[in-house]
Amino acid sequence: MKVPATEKRPLILVTNDDGIEAKGVHELAKMIEDLGDIVVVAPDSPRSSQSSALSVGIPLRLNLIEHYRNISFYRTNGTPVDCVKLSMNQLFDRQPDLLLSGINHGSNSGVSIVYSGTMGAALEGCIIGIPSIGFSLTSHEPDADFSPCREIVRESCKKVLEKGLPPSVCLNINIPAIPRPKGARICRQAQGYWTEEYDHRIDPHGKDYYWLTGRFMNLEPENEDTDEWALAHGYISIVPCTCDQTAYSAIPEINDLTYWRN
Repeated sequence: MKVPATEKRPLILVTNDDGIEAKGVHELAKMIEDLGDIVVVAPDSPRSSQSSALSVGIPLRLNLIEHYRNISFYRTNGTPVDCVKLSMNQLFDRQPDLLLSGINHGSNSGVSIVYSGTMGAALEGCIIGIPSIGFSLTSHEPDADFSPCREIVRESCKKVLEKGLPPSVCLNINIPAIPRPKGARICRQAQGYWTEEYDHRIDPHGKDYYWLTGRFMNLEPENEDTDEWALAHGYISIVPCTCDQTAYSAIPEINDLTYWRN
């Protein structure tokens, strides 16, 4: 079942969390089809907000559903991170040169990276040493116009294929859903949180259920170096991310808690 790879052409793994039928992943594959051998492995249905979840205790399926020119499409019943791990274990004789996740239907700026299946897959690429990029468009529309993504997708992929990324670093790229973004800005993640609210409803059988709603609370809306500011002002945001969650700046303060030390 191994995918034959041409040594002279880059091998690019593409996944997402919106599922194999989502427009975004197909648009992404088409945008980069001339850059290498493309293998798309995506969930069989939406797996949004799965973060870095793995499927434990259930059998995973992996099926080739389409192949044309140099693009192969596989679907699996797993999560985005399952897609990455299963691909590495079952499909490839060598490590991909690039891992792309997306294009997500909806933003993954700010603290959303913690919950995002799109970025969970990109961070998994970091862990196993593949240069990885997550792409998101700030539109949840199923038939969204992904043309504003084309230039940044192609340019960032070509640059990363040429130069790579620092160890354990991936890119979280969010594109505003406007016809012509003003440009791209290297940013940091905006500080904020989601105000989760659960709407109490009654189903047709008279039983209670709860529907998750909420909105993002930006704690620094005026700070021009954040991804939220960039997107709100028509710029593409590029945030370097890492799977190392150590709070290095807090180490001196934690060291002062001497009762924790031997």
